[in-house]
Amino acid sequence: AAQESEEAIKEALEGADMIFVTAGMGGGTGTGAAPIVANIAKESGALTVGVVTRPFAFEGAKRSRFAADGITELKKDVDTLVLISNSKLLEIVDKKTPMNEAFSVADDVLRQGVQSISDLITSPGFVNLDFADVKTVMSDQGSALMGIGTANGENRITEATKKAISSPLLEVSIDGAKQVLLNITGGPDLSLFEAQDAAQIVSEQATSDVNIIFGTSIDDTLGDQVKVTVIATGVESGDKKKEPARRPLHNPRATLDNSKKPEEQAQAKPQAKPSNDPLADWDINRDASKNSNVSGEKGDFEIFQKPETIDLSDDDDDSTPPIFKRRNKK
Repeated sequence: AAQESEEAIKEALEGADMIFVTAGMGGGTGTGAAPIVANIAKESGALTVGVVTRPFAFEGAKRSRFAADGITELKKDVDTLVLISNSKLLEIVDKKTPMNEAFSVADDVLRQGVQSISDLITSPGFVNLDFADVKTVMSDQGSALMGIGTANGENRITEATKKAISSPLLEVSIDGAKQVLLNITGGPDLSLFEAQDAAQIVSEQATSDVNIIFGTSIDDTLGDQVKVTVIATGVESGDKKKEPARRPLHNPRATLDNSKKPEEQAQAKPQAKPSNDPLADWDINRDASKNSNVSGEKGDFEIFQKPETIDLSDDDDDSTPPIFKRRNKK
């Protein structure tokens, strides 16, 4: 249906500077139509933001795979993508919470994502943020975190900031963020030190070289309450965490050159050194005459062989003992 209505969708999106594509992934409408709408929005030149939900785990593996495929397609045509996990609703709501109230929690996260950006653009402030800042942070940035936190009381700025960066339904955290838009809105009593504390919390949770674009505004209707809006981009999705690099083990006895092909490695094997062992070729079943050293040189063990018969025949008288005959020859 979305493909058949492409012209109508183009007309509806014409002239928009920023477009939000919200959908529930896993079903036919959201999974099929959201990527098509995002593609049209992106081609129009608008800043395109996807805010979508994953199905519950109990809805089955097939629906989860369908949702994952749709999210993969959607990522190709959005500048930033906010993923909300429906399964995490089961972790934060009470067992007796009615279904419509439970789903309203997820809807509120969707609303916060859209409202956080619209408030930044439309609300004037002492330190103003505009659409150019939003575009800088969100253009071609992948997974994103968007949240709003409110609080009052003594530790209001700390509580509001932590709420804004730690929504339990989002699939990403601010840890590792490269770009952050931070806006603080409060009543006339909002202090500069509170703004500094909020920026410090965000900086500690993100990377050491995070770029924070900061804004503040005053809203007299808030009274004692403060509102912190955070948009963080350049973060990795939770399902794509990198595995730690493993240091290769060093074997001093053998080093395998992986750059060579197996046949080259076989040819590169060192030739066996010739053996100096005189018994290396000895075969107990072979004729003894063939096992003798044919080189003419005396081997290591030939000193133990029986000496050849000494010819004692000479002109001496046979009555002379052989030992004296040898001695007399000297």
